[in-house]
Amino acid sequence: MRPHAGEVFRVTRQASVQFAAPILFRVIRPHDWPTYQGWIWLDGYQLDATGDAVERRSIFVRIAGLQPVPPRRAQGDLRG
Repeated sequence: MRPHAGEVFRVTRQASVQFAAPILFRVIRPHDWPTYQGWIWLDGYQLDATGDAVERRSIFVRIAGLQPVPPRRAQGDLRG
């Protein structure tokens, strides 16, 4: 699975140790930068509790650790 533009993910420690506090993240684009197998750089927006973009970020994550968020839950549900 390779993330696509517009998808929203719950990003936790399963994706990278830097996310001890989960965030919601909407993908702008995945980078094609060389990296470790199973890992990827993503450009996107961190979302707040209402689903609004609050910060543009680039994150380095383990693809298998990303938790897809169904479209109706993309507005602020960090509980999983």
